[in-house]
Amino acid sequence: MKHGIDMTREELLSRVSIDPNVCFGKPCIRGRRIGVSLILDLLAGGMKPREIMEEYDLAEEDILACRAYGG
Repeated sequence: MKHGIDMTREELLSRVSIDPNVCFGKPCIRGRRIGVSLILDLLAGGMKPREIMEEYDLAEEDILACRAYGG
């Protein structure tokens, strides 16, 4: 994954939403029902960011937002 994206931590975190009516209030990628914890688990399990992006139709910024949220 390239790291040429120039976004602040706050801008990245704006891609994460918490809504009590979506995914039981767990943090998700904004506008999607894909949990931050799922993405972090996949990364921890060795899946490459590019593979996750292709599998779940995500942008690189979404992966970075999950990392920022988890870090």
